[in-house]
Amino acid sequence: QVQLVESGGGLVQAGDSLRLSCAASGGTCSIYTVGWCRQAPGKERELVAGILSNGGSIYYTGSVKGRFTISRDNAKNTVYLQMNSLNPEDTAVYYCARSRTVFGTVVPRSQNDYDSWGQGTQVTVSS
Repeated sequence: QVQLVESGGGLVQAGDSLRLSCAASGGTCSIYTVGWCRQAPGKERELVAGILSNGGSIYYTGSVKGRFTISRDNAKNTVYLQMNSLNPEDTAVYYCARSRTVFGTVVPRSQNDYDSWGQGTQVTVSS
């Protein structure tokens, strides 16, 4: 059973940057699509970025385009989320998730298409 562990969250000021990591153990992520989702207080969890197993296609939700960058190092079984120009609206618990299927050709938009989740890492952005 794969385990996903997020790290890199913290408390930062508006305009700062953070780099989140999602490390897999007990299984691989290299042949799966991996997504980053976030859940802010009182809001539904949303998919913010996703990357295919080969990195050939990437998805970003509109509010993070141009500020966040998802990448992966399959040799390290790790996926990253570089977050720049953070603002208070980015405050949330960030989760990484592995897709149900392997070698996907389109990044799934539905969270139901991801079946392995990390425990989350808190990102708090102060104004």
